[in-house]
Amino acid sequence: MLEDTSFAIHPEKEGQIGNTSFQDIGHFNSFEQTERGYRFYCQKGTVDIIFYRPEIVRVVMHPQNASELDGSRAVVGKQQPVDAAITQTEDNIKLESERLSIIIEKRPLRIQIFDDKQTPLLIEKERGMGIKASGEVICFKEMTPDDHFYGFGEKTGFLDKRGEKYEMWNTDVYAPHNPETDPLYQSIPFFMTFRNGRAHGLFFDNTHKTVFDLKTDQEHYSFMAEGGQLDYYVFAGPSPKDVLEQYTDLTGRMPLPPKWALGYHQSRYSYETEQEVRELARMFREKKIPVDVIYLDIHYMDGYRVFTFDRERFPAPEQLIADLKEEGIRVVPIVDPGVKKDPEYTIYQEGIYGDYFCKYLEGDVYTGDVWPGESAFPDFTDEKVRRWWGEKHQFYLKHGIEGIWNDMNEPAVFNDTKTMDIKVMHRNDGKPETHRVLHNIYGMMMGKATYEGMKKGLKGKRPFLLTRAGFAGIQRYAAVWTGDNRSFWEHLQMSLPMVMNLGLSGVAFAGPDVGGFAHDTNGELLTRWMQVGAFTPYFRNHSANGTIRQEPWSFGEEYEKIMKKYIELRYQWLPQLYTLFRQANQTGVPVMRPLFMEFPYDPKTYQLHDQFMVGDNVIVAPILSPGVTDRAVYLPEGEWVDYFSGRIYEGKRVHLIHAELDHLPVFVRRGTIIANGDTKQSTMEKDTQMTLHVYASQLGDYHYTFYDDDGETFEYEQGKSLDIHIKLNCTSEYIELDYETVNHKYQPLYETIEVVVHHLEDGQKVKINGKTIDQTQGQVITDIPIR
Repeated sequence: MLEDTSFAIHPEKEGQIGNTSFQDIGHFNSFEQTERGYRFYCQKGTVDIIFYRPEIVRVVMHPQNASELDGSRAVVGKQQPVDAAITQTEDNIKLESERLSIIIEKRPLRIQIFDDKQTPLLIEKERGMGIKASGEVICFKEMTPDDHFYGFGEKTGFLDKRGEKYEMWNTDVYAPHNPETDPLYQSIPFFMTFRNGRAHGLFFDNTHKTVFDLKTDQEHYSFMAEGGQLDYYVFAGPSPKDVLEQYTDLTGRMPLPPKWALGYHQSRYSYETEQEVRELARMFREKKIPVDVIYLDIHYMDGYRVFTFDRERFPAPEQLIADLKEEGIRVVPIVDPGVKKDPEYTIYQEGIYGDYFCKYLEGDVYTGDVWPGESAFPDFTDEKVRRWWGEKHQFYLKHGIEGIWNDMNEPAVFNDTKTMDIKVMHRNDGKPETHRVLHNIYGMMMGKATYEGMKKGLKGKRPFLLTRAGFAGIQRYAAVWTGDNRSFWEHLQMSLPMVMNLGLSGVAFAGPDVGGFAHDTNGELLTRWMQVGAFTPYFRNHSANGTIRQEPWSFGEEYEKIMKKYIELRYQWLPQLYTLFRQANQTGVPVMRPLFMEFPYDPKTYQLHDQFMVGDNVIVAPILSPGVTDRAVYLPEGEWVDYFSGRIYEGKRVHLIHAELDHLPVFVRRGTIIANGDTKQSTMEKDTQMTLHVYASQLGDYHYTFYDDDGETFEYEQGKSLDIHIKLNCTSEYIELDYETVNHKYQPLYETIEVVVHHLEDGQKVKINGKTIDQTQGQVITDIPIR
């Protein structure tokens, strides 16, 4: 608790950790081919090298025994058959797939990994893998001056993480987040190295407390864990998108969310009564401000007991939820893991009788203090417990609830360590381990239990789950928000690289608390943050009790009008966003992207953290400071159109852009396409009109897939969707649009898709599937039939 005081730099604390040097893995002794790969025996342990795909290789070092190759909670991808050649000399052994070359130096054992162009990816020379007698494991890799590092999940600071040192240990942090605040709620031990336009990735699959050090040594970086084996995967890339495809093939991809989860969400800690919730919904509908979700924080419960309603505050929750759904508004309640220790409380009784709670080795149930007071915690590492917890969500389902918000699931406990006693034993599906080993997966396993229980109970409808804590693979179950931020301009600034790096870590569905959770916001800050939120994958306004209210109308008509405009814009852009979520579902590529992902050979994009892309062709450059109405915007190669004014800007240049409070700079690249739909009050209103906006150019090809489905069920997994592949070819004479409906098993309400071609040059003509279309005043409007 004294870490927030000057005690944190007490001289007596120096040297308490890290004063024992690591022992090197030592010399190679022998090797053998195993059923899954190759095993190398060394002086201080064994090393397994296993190809999962030609471009994915796994390296596992165990300091004492044979490596444990199964049981990962993060990895769901299966090992594929890979033809690998092996050659041996006196000094080394070489393993080669179609895409990777691995050279194993013998004395001492060092691993060098190259791609199929013989470009070095991971190099070990003076230092390699090491161990300590106390169980820590470490690996060093060479770092070049051209290396940039991205990912690492949920971390504060700038986009490029070079020069930083990060710890992975899920932690409840209410204190103000700043660039040195670490760790936070999520532990995703994956990163991407980007060098001279090419990328490769590394995933360290270890659930212990881990540390990534890109700071201490200018020529090496390292990753270490407090225990377990050194187990990491290398992804050859070579593009950033390739790395994400490979990583999410291994750890899983997000399911398509229900469309209502992509709308605007309103929350507060707390809307404390049924009357307050009804009044909130009435205000949104009266003011015609779109909204899809209202959240219930902990005050809806009876004494903070999960799976209950306080019947004084919420006397008729089922009717409330039904009435709001009639208005197109879903209700999402918070569910924490802590179960109040109360012998008269049914959930606690079931947990005791069913042996569902976390225990010490000696058999005593662990309890800790959270919102309900002394509480027990379900052991989500056990399948029996996960099934029980999932079934308990029938309580919410019978009230008409389709989405859940998991909080405090690091797990957070109100004590000096902020979490559960690390001596607690988890059953871990038959492989018991202490909480010290499994702490980082507790939140993800709670998410798994919740998501799977909701999915089963909804009988074909898609659930929505929001989580604070997670591990690699959390994208399979939940969206992520960045926790208890503040209503500071600095936190608005920081949210952009945080969400981009989450996307670069496989978590495409992410966002911050818009407006800031703690502290008092103001009209200007909330308005600018709402503008950003309109283009952020997850769009929720949330604030703490005791702070000024921050609903869209809280600061008067001037601000309300602007915020309403951008919330409406969110709904107009939902078809484009939904198409991008489908890409994330299929390939792992994020919705919200850093510019370097689309322009990997442009060095000006490598550290650009205050602009972002939506998909591959839209740049958003928000105002991030008070009183500012002009900002520098870098536009990469190509020509770019201001989405609102239509003004054209030349690429590969920095432009000074004027943006009054009501304006968000948004630019669309010429020679590309975006889809827009209807303005609506809720996603429950289906689109009756769909428009493809084609931004004409004089040069280039562009491929676009328009995607739609019912937005509610899992029938898309059986192919019930609308997929239209479009090829756009731009020359000085023609804008040629060729389309093919490759899947038409879903029929939307709209019978045609309007095509609007903007910014035609003099003499340019438009052809659609070979037919020349009439034009008027530099613009062409036509339709694509889909019935």
